[in-house]
Amino acid sequence: MNHYYENKLTLITGGSSGIGLALAKEITARGGNVAILARHADALEQAAAEIAVCKVNADQKVYTLPADIVDYEALSVVLTKFKAEVGVPDIVINSAGVAHPGRFTALPLEIFHWMMDVNYFGTVNVLKLLLPEIQERHSGTVVNISSMAGFIGVYGYSAYGASKFAITGFSDVLRSELKPYGVQVSVVFPPDTDTPQLKYESQFKPFITKEVAGSASLMPADAVAKETLDAVAKGKYIILPGSEGKLMFVAQNLLGRGLYPVMDMMVNSAIKKLRFGK
Repeated sequence: MNHYYENKLTLITGGSSGIGLALAKEITARGGNVAILARHADALEQAAAEIAVCKVNADQKVYTLPADIVDYEALSVVLTKFKAEVGVPDIVINSAGVAHPGRFTALPLEIFHWMMDVNYFGTVNVLKLLLPEIQERHSGTVVNISSMAGFIGVYGYSAYGASKFAITGFSDVLRSELKPYGVQVSVVFPPDTDTPQLKYESQFKPFITKEVAGSASLMPADAVAKETLDAVAKGKYIILPGSEGKLMFVAQNLLGRGLYPVMDMMVNSAIKKLRFGK
């Protein structure tokens, strides 16, 4: 599995922190070349230094691409130049994402647009600029990072969950359209992962959301990266790092609407704690 990434070029959005950075480090440790794309040049340079430590040979490359995936025109300039100077990536991992929980009625409309712009349309923008050449080449891999909230509705995640459900549906269609061209598509559903993004969103989580998710164990970003990359190398489409995601995915598919009463029970239990302090 390690040889799958050797000498290949992987472009990772959101590669300066969190799961994206962990993926970049792990791919580099497996002999691959990486290009990390994110908004802030200083964060990219710091991440590149961390990634460089993981090199297994001196010839490996680490590229930094300062760009905002939401700004299609500016992104087009950066990626067009990169393709001309370096080449079309063998693997594209869409890891850039943001989360801001809250009850639907309390969330500003701007949050919904922000979630969709970054999590969904950002992914669409990147692939619009790279997929034509990948498809024409008849080889390559696309990895889209969704979330457990991308296949099951979680209290407090109306904005985030909708954007990740969009990624799931988008990936389903891409898988079908690209398979005849020899292009692999994988969609990843990470559980709660120990990242700066999780720390950011935790401050906005409603009490009930914290209670419902309270039993979930926190997965290290490097563990998510390793399991993800192993599964991609095996050609898997649906990737569920950790045991909890696998159990929830099976339950959701086996029980269907039968899972709703379970979720309702968890929410009702949290409401009672909120009301009575027990």
